[in-house]
Amino acid sequence: MEMETQFWIDHVVAIDREGISARAYAKRQGISISAVYYWQRKMKAAGTEQVTARPSNKFLAVRVAGPTMAPRSSGCTLILASGVRLEMAALPTPEWLAAVGHATQGLR
Repeated sequence: MEMETQFWIDHVVAIDREGISARAYAKRQGISISAVYYWQRKMKAAGTEQVTARPSNKFLAVRVAGPTMAPRSSGCTLILASGVRLEMAALPTPEWLAAVGHATQGLR
């Protein structure tokens, strides 16, 4: 599959998976809304709408091994690239942050 085609398929799938409007997604990603609409129509016309089928739930299972919190008392908020916001009572360790980053890599 051509790289440009895969690029747009990934975006169309991400829009559907996140359940947000194409316009909001395009603005957030800095991509052309008209191109998004074009690829949505093209995929539907080609019968590839199954590619954009929504997952049964929107939760992502994440398993982190080892210490999870650093011994600090100040709270923190982590906002992932997908827009998921994590509120924590204590600052996590760098290893925990790296594990979360690795586990969520590629999610938009």
